[in-house]
This record gives sequence, structure tokens and C-alpha cells, in this order.
Amino acid sequence: MSCKAKICGKLLHLLGWTAVEPPVPEDRCIILGVPHTSIWDFLISYLYYTSVGGNAKCMVKKEMFFPPLGWLLRAMGGIPVDRTSPTKLVRSIIAEMEKDKTFHLALAPEGTRKPTARWKTGFHFIAKETGIPVYLGYFDWGTKRIGRGQKVELTDDAKADMLRIQQMYEDMHLTGKNPKNYITH
Repeated sequence: MSCKAKICGKLLHLLGWTAVEPPVPEDRCIILGVPHTSIWDFLISYLYYTSVGGNAKCMVKKEMFFPPLGWLLRAMGGIPVDRTSPTKLVRSIIAEMEKDKTFHLALAPEGTRKPTARWKTGFHFIAKETGIPVYLGYFDWGTKRIGRGQKVELTDDAKADMLRIQQMYEDMHLTGKNPKNYITH
């Protein structure tokens, strides 16, 4: 275990969190992060995945990449993205994935920390386009347990898959840091 992983593990423990699962075994994947109700979800997820030996990338709006915050975000796996065109955003992430043999992309399908029942399906397109698996990652602020979750099989019907995924998350009875901001349907 690396020094960085040990430090992240200790910090996660000091914050009261339990890492439930090891990193994803595949070289390339998408790990969903639900429920996303606070900026703290990013830090807790980073500490978790690093502590178990993983290295994940995540999309961050390009406006956040100003010094010194931008340097920190890049060091933590942040990829600056332009959110004005969803199609360009998805294509740019696929291009980033193709640069590396190992690429774990962590993202929040909710797309915002505000309450929203309509989750974004960009991850579905990326997964189908690249043939990579999707995991149902979670952070439960009620129990302070965090994991990469189970692998979910996708079909060619993004809408039906999204409803099924939202139901799977609902069945997990997760609590967000700001519970009023978490809606599955």
C-alpha cells in the first residue's frame, strides 16, 4: 500500500467513514457516485478510492480550474470540462479515456448537487460507445459507508436502464449529506 493510500485511509477513518469495497478490477470503467448532494462527496470519494488503491478521474466544470484550486483538482484526478454542449463533453471524455490504458471515471449521474429526478445519461453513452462496465458507486452519509458498488449491465435502452439504476439506488436507502437534495425518481 502506498504512502498516499495510507494517508487517505487514515483521513477517511478520522472522518468516521468505512471503505466497503476494493477498487474496480477492470482497467477501464465508469463508477457512478450517488447521492451527490454536497461538494464534500468529492473529497470523501477521493479519500475512499485512493485509500483502497484506486485512481479515479472525474469531470469538473472548467470554471473551477483557476490557481491554486485548479492545481489541486488536477492532482485529485479532475478533468476540466465544458458543459455548454453535452455531446462535445461526452466526446471529449471518450478521447481522454482513449489516451490511457487504465481509466476509472467517477461521475455523478444527477449532474448537480440540487434535487433532480432527471439524471443525465451521458455515462450510458460513454459506456456503450467504449464497451466499458458501469459500477453503482455510493456514499451513504447516514451510515458513513462508501463503496464502488456492484456492476450493472446496460442494454441499448438508456431510459429503461436509468429507471432501473435509479430503482437500484432507491433500494439501497442511501442518505445524502443534504438529504432533501436526493431524489431518485
